[in-house]
Amino acid sequence: MEVANQTSIHTNLSQSDSKSDSKSSRTNMPLQVIQKEKGFLILMVLGFAATILFYQTPQIAMWLGFGFAAYSAIANDSIQTIGTFIGSNGDKKWWVLWLFIGLIFLATVTYSWIVFDGDVSFQRLLSTDKVSGELLYPHPSSFNFLQIAAPLILLLITRLKMPVSTTFLLLSAFTISAGGISQMISKSLGGYAIAFALSIVVYLVLNNLVRKHFSSRKPAKGWVVAQWLTSGALWSIWVMQDAANIAVYLPRQLDIYQFLGFSLCIFFGLGLLFYLRGDKIQGIVTEKTQITDMRAATLVNLVYSLIMLYKLTVSTIPMSTTWVFLGLLGGREIAMNFMRRKEGNAHTFKAIRLAGKDILYASFGLIVSVLIAMGVNDGVRADILSLFHF
Repeated sequence: MEVANQTSIHTNLSQSDSKSDSKSSRTNMPLQVIQKEKGFLILMVLGFAATILFYQTPQIAMWLGFGFAAYSAIANDSIQTIGTFIGSNGDKKWWVLWLFIGLIFLATVTYSWIVFDGDVSFQRLLSTDKVSGELLYPHPSSFNFLQIAAPLILLLITRLKMPVSTTFLLLSAFTISAGGISQMISKSLGGYAIAFALSIVVYLVLNNLVRKHFSSRKPAKGWVVAQWLTSGALWSIWVMQDAANIAVYLPRQLDIYQFLGFSLCIFFGLGLLFYLRGDKIQGIVTEKTQITDMRAATLVNLVYSLIMLYKLTVSTIPMSTTWVFLGLLGGREIAMNFMRRKEGNAHTFKAIRLAGKDILYASFGLIVSVLIAMGVNDGVRADILSLFHF
């Protein structure tokens, strides 16, 4: 009996210690997160401090906001064109991937700068309001604090691995009316719907081929060429759509020195991103089924390129490429997991949950974007509040 009592006492003490350790671990978790992200948090503090100091000095604020936007937009959108490229080329040196993507970027924006008389956004920033005919995104003569801080907010959300739309978050801060936001939303939702439906059809047709041949055999050399070609084409089309998100801080027509500052800053920023192998947001890509397979990545790139090219020619209104990409991956996951229904419905439900989670995060980013636009522009605030009869 005494031995049993001693055993019981030791067991209780052990359980008590375990609960104490668990409670202590939960208590220390915020400190652990802060310690892990200390470098990033210091940079954020410095960024917000610089914003407070210089947002009222237009010439400095212009380049400060551009610098923040250049990295935050590229880092967040690595889940799209660059993400699949990085994920399926893990065996390649980072600088080889960087030079390939970087040189395509330089060629694309140089073409726009020459053809459109100093505009690097492929006329996205020259879009006009349907009613008034005014520029939807004029270059401001002075900046609001939230306009400069918007890219930092995007970086914070990106650090949480949320695939938010850089188009909504950055351009909304510069639009003159709620009409600019509504037109972006309308075009982006249309892109999401097309991508979602098309990817379901494509992957239902190709699913058996993907599962039969992609899981066991190594890619033939032809797939390597195809993947790099589709990645390069997709990246160039993405730049045509999303360069506006970064150039919105700069004059609508850049002189040679401004153009060099714009292009070289992003070129070397891409180098940092490739050195970090996509950073935090890359987890969104690797979470998807077989997305690191070069052949699957090629199919994603091909479908995505065709959708983007179509939407590019419809109008010059900016569009959220993030929403298109999420529609593409969401439809793909549902289609591929639906074909596994003989194993039960768990796979399909998992795919729906993944797609739903991405939509939830993107919607959160949209809400933040609208709030920023309301904080910056009295006209936008009045337009939106009038919808609720305030």
